[in-house]
Amino acid sequence: MCQLVWAKAELPIEAFSSDVKYENIQISPSGEYLSFISKIEGKSQLITYSLKQKKPLHAVNFPANGQVGDYVWVNDKRIVLEKQYLRGWQDHPQYHGELFAVNVDGTKGRYLIGYQGEQQTGTRIKKNTPIYGTSYILDPLLDDDKHMLVMTWPWVGTDEPATVVYKVNVVSGKRTKVTLSPAPLANMLTDQDGNVRISVSSVDYNNPQVHIRDVKSKKWQEFKLPDNYIDVGLQAFDESGDKVFITASDMGQPRGVYELDLKTQKITKLFKDKDVSPRRVWVDQNSGELFAVELEPGYPTYAFVGSESKFSARLKSLLKSLPGHQIQLVSSTESGDKTVVRAYSDRNPGVYYLFDAKTNQLSFLFRARTGIKPELMAENKPIQFQTRDGLTISGYLTLPAGKEAKNLPLVVMPHGGPHGPRDYWGFDSTAQLLANRGMAVLKVNFRGSGGYGSAFMRSGYKKWGAEIQYDIIDGVKYVIEQGYADPKNMCIMGASFGGYSALQSAIIEPDMFKCAVGVIGIYDLPQLYTEGDVSERDNGIDFLKDAIGTDEKQLKAFSPVYNIEKLKAPVLIVHGGEDRRAPIEQAESLVDALKKANHPYELMLLKDEGHGFYKPEHRSKYFEKALAFLDEHLAL
Repeated sequence: MCQLVWAKAELPIEAFSSDVKYENIQISPSGEYLSFISKIEGKSQLITYSLKQKKPLHAVNFPANGQVGDYVWVNDKRIVLEKQYLRGWQDHPQYHGELFAVNVDGTKGRYLIGYQGEQQTGTRIKKNTPIYGTSYILDPLLDDDKHMLVMTWPWVGTDEPATVVYKVNVVSGKRTKVTLSPAPLANMLTDQDGNVRISVSSVDYNNPQVHIRDVKSKKWQEFKLPDNYIDVGLQAFDESGDKVFITASDMGQPRGVYELDLKTQKITKLFKDKDVSPRRVWVDQNSGELFAVELEPGYPTYAFVGSESKFSARLKSLLKSLPGHQIQLVSSTESGDKTVVRAYSDRNPGVYYLFDAKTNQLSFLFRARTGIKPELMAENKPIQFQTRDGLTISGYLTLPAGKEAKNLPLVVMPHGGPHGPRDYWGFDSTAQLLANRGMAVLKVNFRGSGGYGSAFMRSGYKKWGAEIQYDIIDGVKYVIEQGYADPKNMCIMGASFGGYSALQSAIIEPDMFKCAVGVIGIYDLPQLYTEGDVSERDNGIDFLKDAIGTDEKQLKAFSPVYNIEKLKAPVLIVHGGEDRRAPIEQAESLVDALKKANHPYELMLLKDEGHGFYKPEHRSKYFEKALAFLDEHLAL
């Protein structure tokens, strides 16, 4: 019998650390133009592109730490976009509610709405006054070339606690108030005619209030949901305007998709999976027709709720045409004749196509990342196992290409959060880099992860240092039992909460891991109450009380810095000097404990990075250091 021999086909580190060149691609309402986000030096900028001329027309970028966020075509020549700010202490860019507008060719750029007001001086013309709240585009009103609807959430301390909807001129920024939400901090939704019709709000996320607005009288009236419905999200109105689609959770279980009939007050369940919440509900952005529910119990899949929809038929056809890929219809023209299609897989970070329904042709547009060769990438295999206390847990195992899936060196990679995020099937740069160097990678959606219902997420509260880690360790034991991993050749690494898990799991099972890598991690739980941006907010303190509790004895028992004597694995610590989510004091506390115990460690400090590495050169340095550390401790 011939033995499989692994031939190394290593890609350079830069292929995995480089910025994404093409994402959030949208087509203009008539189909004449494309737009997309491209990252340059870690900052997102907006590019407009002529399909006829096949060339870029204009680039929108902001100076200093500003970058382009989400954006919308409000007519066939004009785009409205969010301005975000990159902050080293944040794990995501900050958005302060500022909206800008620009034509496709870069002309008539204007600050439309935001806390700074209209940025003009030296004129007697009345300026647009500032808005002290966070504004989002509610409806681009494609049938009205001059206006859009904007929804503004007021900032704490402002006079108006209700959410405000404004009609805003997309050229001048002049605005008029349309309505106020009937309850504070509400989300709202328009029907197909641009009427604000429904509002949902909740102070505690457990008792949602739904109100319906009458088109003629403009008055709000409460729509009574069953008491067991929580976590309500608004999706779309049907074409008649008599029914609205929502997502909701029944007593903390995975969310389902429901139809509210506004005339009869009847609620109909359209779809609910027993294990996972929808990853996304897909709606025709022009007609409001709900055509698919995307979910990911293991591999991604769809439930086709609107089976008669032309977009359902289009999606089904494309799934057959591009086997092995997940397909998403990311943007369509107003007529629906042309659609931007995204295809991706575990090996492929993404390819964009343009589908023309009139000719039934699919033409190539862009590759999300140009340095990746999918044929050299690794399989990302869904797994499922039972924990020691009988819970069913899902995860993913990345297996090196061209290497027998037996007794492999293993790197365990817990995700961050822990409450809210989860791991998915698609392309992951870090896992693929490790697999490209011959390592298998295990990811576990431990209790506390998002995507499985709020009850599952809350089941990880106050269990950071025990049951969550047991889930990870039981996943390791499962892949060993299945023969995938060499039990004497394993390390663990992670970022944020994953960095905490890397140390805590290695403390709980000191003989399991040959090394541990903590990246922008938390290592001292009591310190979360005194250092970092979470403790600076009242809702942050409330979250900590729920998630980790206030029992100092347990907090110390669950903190790596207080339990270094149990640790055997050498440690690599990687941290950002400007991190405020996991402040540098966390890394310093761990270093002090390791020094005191005379425990082997290495430290890599990126002084001008925060909670995550925005700059490609910093990601390259981190990857290079991590690979060298793993190579030192694993037999590859």
